[in-house]
Amino acid sequence: MINKIAVLGAGTMGHGIAEAFAMYGYDVNLYDTDENKLKDAIKVIEEELKMLVEANFIESQSVGITLERITVFTDLKQTVEDRDYVIEAVPEILELKQNLFKQLDEYCPSHTIFASNTSSLPLTSMMELISDKRKEQMIVNHWYNPGHLMPLVELSYFGNMPDDLFKEVEQLYNSIKKQTVKVLQDIPGLIANRIQQGIAREVFSLIEMGAATPDDIDKALKFGPAFRYATTGQLEITDLGGLDIWCTVGDNLLKVMDNSQHANEMLRQKVAEGKLGMKSGEGFYEYKKDEISAVKKRFAEKLIHQLKASEFYIDRSSIKEEVPN
Repeated sequence: MINKIAVLGAGTMGHGIAEAFAMYGYDVNLYDTDENKLKDAIKVIEEELKMLVEANFIESQSVGITLERITVFTDLKQTVEDRDYVIEAVPEILELKQNLFKQLDEYCPSHTIFASNTSSLPLTSMMELISDKRKEQMIVNHWYNPGHLMPLVELSYFGNMPDDLFKEVEQLYNSIKKQTVKVLQDIPGLIANRIQQGIAREVFSLIEMGAATPDDIDKALKFGPAFRYATTGQLEITDLGGLDIWCTVGDNLLKVMDNSQHANEMLRQKVAEGKLGMKSGEGFYEYKKDEISAVKKRFAEKLIHQLKASEFYIDRSSIKEEVPN
């Protein structure tokens, strides 16, 4: 049974993953080589928890209780030597991850399950340096940012892990109210990122051709497709609208839509100009330095509102059955 968690890397994703597990009662060790980064992570976690209190998502006493469940370390061996489940959220560098997992194979108990938050590196490559037995206990678990709010976690189901162990991992995520997606093929980007990139490609193309302003393009997405996507998947939407209609519209539109195989050149030009978005003060929109924290807070508040609403969502399996192949 999985009770003790370790999260390696206290950055954007790592701190949110640690926070999510701690919120739901798990004993969490958070590791980073940078002690200052660990201190900053705890401060950010506390701020995020207080925001959840303000939104009536958790009780005020939960802030202190959650923080007490997180212990920080700069020593890797001490971090993982008694853990049941270890998640790495370190930079997307294959050699770095390979060597990290090799160390974990030496430091961790024999039953410990290893997980990677990657969405771009192959599982088989990351576990090249670990023992054959441990390869049966390794999985990709890709979280979405911000980890403490976004309910999605993608889990690899590539045949290396026994079903009973996979179900144990699945149950772990269910216990912290995450929606899990079983990914059947070891493909770059997994599922959600590939869908997102498909939408982004057309959005950037529409801006490039001057079809509408950035604000109106975002509005079209937020109050059009994305409004339905908040509760209804694309395949459900297709069934509701009629496959014949979607087939006809696809024939008419897809041939005139962007089918480029690389990042949009307009996007590349903005990067070259240092227009990186909120982190630089300008991207498709402009951001005043003293307003950025407020913008981020509004974004988090909207996600919290959606998260609260999602608890009332009816699982599609309760109202229909999937058509077998």
